[in-house]
Amino acid sequence: MKMIPLCLIALVTTGAGAAAAPSERSISLTDPPLVMRLNKDEFRIAFGINGERCAPNGCKGLIRYRVEWKTVDGTTRSETKQVNYTVSPQASRTIAVDRQYFDTAEGEHTTDVVKVSVDRITCDDKVDSPAR
Repeated sequence: MKMIPLCLIALVTTGAGAAAAPSERSISLTDPPLVMRLNKDEFRIAFGINGERCAPNGCKGLIRYRVEWKTVDGTTRSETKQVNYTVSPQASRTIAVDRQYFDTAEGEHTTDVVKVSVDRITCDDKVDSPAR
């Protein structure tokens, strides 16, 4: 069984510094996405978000990303996913974590994440105030 070490997965991921579209507020990633294996086909993908330009009001948006993965039998897939984030008022950074399962047979294979790339980061400067 071929396993990709977590440090290697972190090296092959891309997306650091991915920016929002020019007409949107500038948001960027603090580092490449971090892929964490929880079991043979379950992963968490974490995105560190630089929200310095959101202060003092905060902002929210979504990260659209693509994951390329492969099962031990050689089957490869590419999926587009998205995860929401919120940068709280007066915060300069946040983290968004997405939970994913990648397999073709509901846990019967060990799956490796080959690559994570960020396609787009959106930003809306209207953050809802928490209810009191």
